Amino acid sequence: MADINVSMTHRAGKAETAPSPRPAGAGEVEPMLDLIELFFFAYRNFVSDPDEILGGFGFGRAHHRVLHFVNRHPGMRVTDLLDILRITKQSLGRVLRELVDQGFIDSRAGASDRRQRLLYLTPKGEALAQEFVAIQSRRIRRALEETGGESRENVRRFLVAMIDPEDRSPTEKLIARADQVAETRGTARTRPAG
Repeated sequence: MADINVSMTHRAGKAETAPSPRPAGAGEVEPMLDLIELFFFAYRNFVSDPDEILGGFGFGRAHHRVLHFVNRHPGMRVTDLLDILRITKQSLGRVLRELVDQGFIDSRAGASDRRQRLLYLTPKGEALAQEFVAIQSRRIRRALEETGGESRENVRRFLVAMIDPEDRSPTEKLIARADQVAETRGTARTRPAG
């Protein structure tokens, strides 16, 4: 199944035209081809286990992302999910419809605004989301152990720095809110204690 289609309408201030080609060596710093390729291969393997499981349901990576964020933010509005994933309404609609139809997500009307659609995982959806979290956490934990126990915060800072500057603070706040909700629900934390 195809990956998520990114909607660039959310990317304020980003040029939508292709960059002008530059001659090689025209004042550029050395390309980091090794790191670029390692990033591709690491991501390929990071998503491979969930991809295999999702394939059994006829789902793809978009379904995984929806399950992940609804799991982390129970009761989130569809509009908030659109903003996080930066996909078209049409793409999200198809994915949500499949997840609802197969019993992984429950879509409820908002209490104060009945037009709002609030998303919750069903027990079946929660079990699948937790399976993905466990699989991917094992991969990350193993990599951190192989690179030294203190590397978690360095990796975290690196990943935050990979995010566009204007998106860093909202992303960190989103994660912090989800961590607080998880703590009150008694689920696993994303950061080490101490």
